[in-house]
Amino acid sequence: MFRIGIDVGGTFTDFVVLNEQTSEVSFYKCPSTPIDPSLAIYAGLKELIQSGVVVADAISFLGHGSTVATNMVIERRGSTTGLLTTKGFRDVIEIGRQSRPHLYDYSIRKPDPLVPRVRRMEIDERVSAAAETLVPISEEDVVAAANALAAQGVASVAICFLHSYANSKHEERAAEIVRSILPDAYVSISSDILPEFREYERLSTTVMNYYVGPRMELYLERLLAHTKELGIPIQPHTVQSNGGLMSVESVKRYPVRTCLSGPAAGVTGAAVIANWIGALNIITFDVGGTSTDVSLVHAGLPNLTGSRTVADYPVKTQMTDIHVIGAGGGSIAWIDDAGALKVGPQSAGADPGPAAYGRGGVEPTITDANILLGRLDPSALLGGRMQIDREAAIAAIDKGVASKLKMTPEAAAYGMLRIANANMSRAIRSVSIERGYDLAGFALFAFGGAGGLHAAEVADQCGINQIIVPVEPGTMCARGVLLTDVRRDFVRSEMFIIQPNTWDRVSGLFRQIAEQGDQWLENENVGKKDRRFTFEVEARYVGQNFEINVSIDDQTTFEEFARRFAERHKREYGYDIPGRDIESVNCRVFAIGTVPKAPPSLSQSRGTLSAALVEERPIYFGDGGWCPSPVYKREELPLGESFAGPAVVQEMSATTIVLPSQTARIDEVGNIIIERRR
Repeated sequence: MFRIGIDVGGTFTDFVVLNEQTSEVSFYKCPSTPIDPSLAIYAGLKELIQSGVVVADAISFLGHGSTVATNMVIERRGSTTGLLTTKGFRDVIEIGRQSRPHLYDYSIRKPDPLVPRVRRMEIDERVSAAAETLVPISEEDVVAAANALAAQGVASVAICFLHSYANSKHEERAAEIVRSILPDAYVSISSDILPEFREYERLSTTVMNYYVGPRMELYLERLLAHTKELGIPIQPHTVQSNGGLMSVESVKRYPVRTCLSGPAAGVTGAAVIANWIGALNIITFDVGGTSTDVSLVHAGLPNLTGSRTVADYPVKTQMTDIHVIGAGGGSIAWIDDAGALKVGPQSAGADPGPAAYGRGGVEPTITDANILLGRLDPSALLGGRMQIDREAAIAAIDKGVASKLKMTPEAAAYGMLRIANANMSRAIRSVSIERGYDLAGFALFAFGGAGGLHAAEVADQCGINQIIVPVEPGTMCARGVLLTDVRRDFVRSEMFIIQPNTWDRVSGLFRQIAEQGDQWLENENVGKKDRRFTFEVEARYVGQNFEINVSIDDQTTFEEFARRFAERHKREYGYDIPGRDIESVNCRVFAIGTVPKAPPSLSQSRGTLSAALVEERPIYFGDGGWCPSPVYKREELPLGESFAGPAVVQEMSATTIVLPSQTARIDEVGNIIIERRR
């Protein structure tokens, strides 16, 4: 039987295949197809089947991470959406909040709402925060609104009424009426998508779900058709933003939960692999073709966030806390109006790609800089399957940067790398130091096609002493899919003072919510022995606006909860308030269905350093200039034997640089461990 993990990236689509009988793991990459990502998945699976790597009818699991939903929002390619909301709240989605991302930059404008005002309909109804019906729903208003939206040709309808998280009956009745008038429309309700308080975020999240829903459904139908054509007997799962898996039916219903699908799989996989070797505190460092994604894993668990923006639109759902910047292999270098060198966020993407790819790209990119500086071997990308034009890379940097700044191409290329590395280092500090974590206690877990190229210098800038580079790091997100469990969170907004005499209320809420999670796992075909649940109270001091998450379990007492809350508050904000009442905001249950995972395979000593040596070539290291550096073939490096930098380690999906001040070795599960030379 075969288990396959797939990650659809901006430049490449990656595949990792696990043969469950032999425990052998295979890796494969093919160019992405941005117009229709399912085509690249189809092409890659077809190649794996035709080459004999897998047998189609023996595939027992197929999972994939995708940014299809995110790209729809960024490119404004979603469906025509209508909105039904409580009378008087039609413009909440446009008013939003008064916070400004950049206080003194008056050129920044809010994005246009995903639903224009003409398609936002008011319904006469009102429910209180205490779940009481204040104004019965006007069914006549709902009928009139549905008919008006039908006349405008809407493909989906979002329904979001005030305080529906407390009482959803009005939303449910409105949905029944709309479906009777618009039977083909994608219709659902905010109390199903996000049963939490905070009207604006709930409304924005609900609208985005229906904005991307119809086209996400179309994408999934195409993917199902491709897998069926290839003779694959099972339906694919999709990674959601919290790092868990969902079935096709769940994704169709909650597509907004997949906005960080691919990157979340990488973080989850990195946490599992790091746990294998006892590295419980890591910074994940995923450098791809268009972006760098960084995240913090503490005590073996990825940090989650309950709210973030996607293309500047608020989305409130549990997501892996990933900081994304526009710095990747395809990031374009340019000169601003003041004559300063900048890198990104614009990217050459997969088409035309960097100048060195020979597909028509002419702008200088980070990949071109790495090729010019000898860090990337033009003949080794994708195991030699991808042709690279080094002269085109040099010409692009000379014309686009060096000649304009009156410097040599080498100095210009190295300047591009230094700027990109500085941007990456700032992103790492934002998820660690700025949140109270000391980077000296963390390892940098580098993956993605370009993670190993930048990790050494970024770690040096951030004061990180150890770097971990997994096997085939360019396919880490796809590998993470195979290390991911089925997972979904269920939440109930309940605001009350948590005291010893109300602690039983918390326990009762968790029991009720866990029943929902258990039913969902049943629908996802997860066996009872594979189900487990974790619990979080989202709480705040009375008088505060925002809450923090506190993990609890069945044995947690009120006193233990209060202690954990104070510790978490002090780490987040630098202080706690002894004696101040603590208020519950949300009770959240994570329903988890564990899936089979390949155990770590212990590496065997595979020879000597001299046998792994491919060549020696000059690498440019800034002030050190061109330095002769050994180039090693990763799969032939011996286990445990240290080698000093400067050095280059090559493999099919990535290249890793070891600085002159560092040493490296292969650990027992095949990771490259890079450390500062003592």
